Amino acid sequence: MQGVIIAAVLVGVVGLVIGLLLGIAGVKFEVEVDEKEVEVRECLPGNNCGGCGYAGCDGLAAAIAKGDAAVNACPVASDEDYKKIGAIMGVDAEKSEKMVAFVKCSGTCDKTKVKYHYYGIHDCRKLALIPGNGDKACDKGCLGYGSCASVCLFDAIHIENGVAVVDKDKCKSCGKCVLACPKGIIELVPYKANKHVVCSSTAKAKDVMAVCEAGCRGCKVCEKFCEAKAITVENNIAKIDYEKCTDCGVCATKCPAKVIK
Repeated sequence: MQGVIIAAVLVGVVGLVIGLLLGIAGVKFEVEVDEKEVEVRECLPGNNCGGCGYAGCDGLAAAIAKGDAAVNACPVASDEDYKKIGAIMGVDAEKSEKMVAFVKCSGTCDKTKVKYHYYGIHDCRKLALIPGNGDKACDKGCLGYGSCASVCLFDAIHIENGVAVVDKDKCKSCGKCVLACPKGIIELVPYKANKHVVCSSTAKAKDVMAVCEAGCRGCKVCEKFCEAKAITVENNIAKIDYEKCTDCGVCATKCPAKVIK
């Protein structure tokens, strides 16, 4: 009986000592929590997509609280979220222009030629490493094996007839698909923009026409008829300045290859 009592006392004393040491350590090594950071984090959506350039929502919240990032730095958050964050930080939150991903290719299976038949892993990043830089004859076109779709957290991009297509109403402009595309043919464009050059090839007209029916020929017809000077042809490919574009549609109408849509 005496041994049981001694053991119980010993366990109690050890527990007390450990408790005291943990209490002291907790006070000594306590990390101060920035209340603003906590409040900002609660306003962020929690997707941890990395589209803001920080390591998830926690990283962005810390940066905003320190003043290292803008209150509207999260591409996924809504304007209402920006207002809440701005109120926490004591600044006015500017309304950000909504952006969406856009795939610069219209080389669907019925319009582009192939060099060989590929039966490997359905991953564009793997396919881009094999000889020929993909199975399609156009080395600038969408490979169509869904690397972009696999990284999208919002189900906003799918492969249709061999080409990635973005649902602009689902897209949150996080940029994951942009980084995943080995061809670099996905970019973020203004949501309100309605005219796009659906091609990325910089090859000469005869070479483009030899591999794809839906390629830009660099003919400059669009540039010639654009009164707003919003479209120019550089390195055999037409490019639209969305800030200048008036959405008149003349370029799309005049384009002989119909690659402006």
